Amino acid sequence: MSLYQDLGGAPAVDAAVEIFYRKVLSDDRIAHFFDTVDMERQAAKQKAFLTMVFGGPNNYTGRDMATAHASLVARGLNDSHFDAVVENLSATLSELGVPNEKIGEVAAIAASVRDPILGRG
Repeated sequence: MSLYQDLGGAPAVDAAVEIFYRKVLSDDRIAHFFDTVDMERQAAKQKAFLTMVFGGPNNYTGRDMATAHASLVARGLNDSHFDAVVENLSATLSELGVPNEKIGEVAAIAASVRDPILGRG
């Protein structure tokens, strides 16, 4: 069974993304990176991306991580911001009752894209 199925499929990813972005937008450490972002479009892209990386259907058509985040890196996106995002994602999953083991799997997936997102490869 994929992590996507373990987490509860599309309804769980949809709920997680909605809660996650509420947390992100209220987090003073990172909210400013979303000032000019169309959040409806962003949430849709995030749902497709998470579905893909969790082993669900691959409907992600967005840019690669380095390209997608290059303008944010130019605005100062760094490890502390990345950590804040992961913290908010972990808190979201915990709030939804996801077991710590599965949250660890999600954190490992996030860690695997840290360097590309931060423009380091």
